[in-house]
Amino acid sequence: MFNLPTSTKTSTRTRTRGRGLAAGIAVTAAFSATVLVPGVASAAPAAPERVAVAEPVAGPLMNYAVNATQANRGQTLKVERAVEAAGGTVIESYAEIGVVIAQSDNAAFADSVAAQQGVLSVGATRTAPVTADDPTFGVNDPLAHGESGNHPADKSTAKTKDAGVEALGTVAADPGESLQWDMTAIGADKAHEVTDGDRSVLVAVLDSGIQGDHPDLEANIDTSASASCLSGVPDTSYDSWQPTTSSHGTHVAGTIAAARNGVGIVGVAPNVRVSAVKVVNDDGFIYPEAAICGFMYATATGADVTNNSYYIDPWMYWCDDDADQAAVKTAVDRAVQYSQEHGVLNVAAAGNENTDLANKTVDTTSPDDTTPATRPINADCTDLPAELDGVVTVASTTQAGERSSFSNYGLGIIDVAAPGSRILSTVAGSGYAYYSGTSMASPHVAGVAALLKSAHPELSGPALGDVIAAQANDVPCPAAATACTGTTEDNGFFGDGLVDALEAVS
Repeated sequence: MFNLPTSTKTSTRTRTRGRGLAAGIAVTAAFSATVLVPGVASAAPAAPERVAVAEPVAGPLMNYAVNATQANRGQTLKVERAVEAAGGTVIESYAEIGVVIAQSDNAAFADSVAAQQGVLSVGATRTAPVTADDPTFGVNDPLAHGESGNHPADKSTAKTKDAGVEALGTVAADPGESLQWDMTAIGADKAHEVTDGDRSVLVAVLDSGIQGDHPDLEANIDTSASASCLSGVPDTSYDSWQPTTSSHGTHVAGTIAAARNGVGIVGVAPNVRVSAVKVVNDDGFIYPEAAICGFMYATATGADVTNNSYYIDPWMYWCDDDADQAAVKTAVDRAVQYSQEHGVLNVAAAGNENTDLANKTVDTTSPDDTTPATRPINADCTDLPAELDGVVTVASTTQAGERSSFSNYGLGIIDVAAPGSRILSTVAGSGYAYYSGTSMASPHVAGVAALLKSAHPELSGPALGDVIAAQANDVPCPAAATACTGTTEDNGFFGDGLVDALEAVS
């Protein structure tokens, strides 16, 4: 049994969390330097069930999440048949969680499928039609598990959950640890005197890809566990998970596990492995089908921890009173809960809107793939994946130990806090940059989780998160901050406190 460190805190983690890519301020700096197979029937297979559906109505090509009433192969097969009978194609099917990702240009598709036996709910995963250059376009072979052949085009811009970018001049080739205030703040420098982490631990970075040959990352990237999920189906080819429009994932990976190799910087857990699971498309969107694929693929490849510095598009908050949003929310939650049940700890950025997530009232930015419209929201509207049960939601702090001005907050929502303002890490092009955002805070926690898993391999899944929360150092609400509610031990700005890497390995 694992004995907690000297801290006597108890965890209050009983909630949910999310956001598109979490933001960050970038400062460029150069340092030189298994498919589920149906069981065999005991008798002759029954004839396929006849499904009566309404006549197709020509409409835009859309993607859908379809949830079976139960998570088993039989019910999922019924859903697949309903999809095909309604003029749709199956992009991917997850019998383990009873979720089918489908594509159709039948305007009556959702209503037709929802009426069929075995279907719990159906929801469009976006508001903009699927275009010919979308990675999911034409991915319609239900048996296409593995390399999809869909490689993202090389473009130049992408949306991130970063708060900003700041350029640096060229820096000498020697290590830049002296510039990493964040590592000192969480005790990572002291933790490294105990351990740099164990190679058996794998952190999946669900993001915009990781530069595979970055001199500070190459040794720690597990290429066999990396893939692109942009098409909704894992593509394990090397090129598919390389960054194209954004350095965001490379920056996140560096904070987690930049190697101790005499070059550049050092990550929180510089000896653990990371995998690149690309879920951000070339336009900067993280659609549900990519995120679901990411969680399922990370689980299948043995990840111990996932980092999620994004929110799922196109809705900043997915609400239960909308049929499409509720169905997608169910599908994503099933993937997240499945991963946690199989020993994965999911860590997510809280977001950069300076919003009280515990008291949501209005959303003015959704949907972000077509035309945003102001709408009232409430507690039933969820930031995905950050507000899903069991996910560790991370707020951002400054070098002065204050809440970053951009960081979301909320009593009962924020679990812990970590450095997120002006964080130096790796970027694509074999360089280094300062980014700011809750995107940068989250990987500090993922790194601490990797150290904790290294020191205590018997811990897994949400149990890792509980210990991280119990070990965190209390940070009280600022005296003049009326928006910060709660106690010193657990409040809306810092949750259970600032994460402590040294305690994780002590």
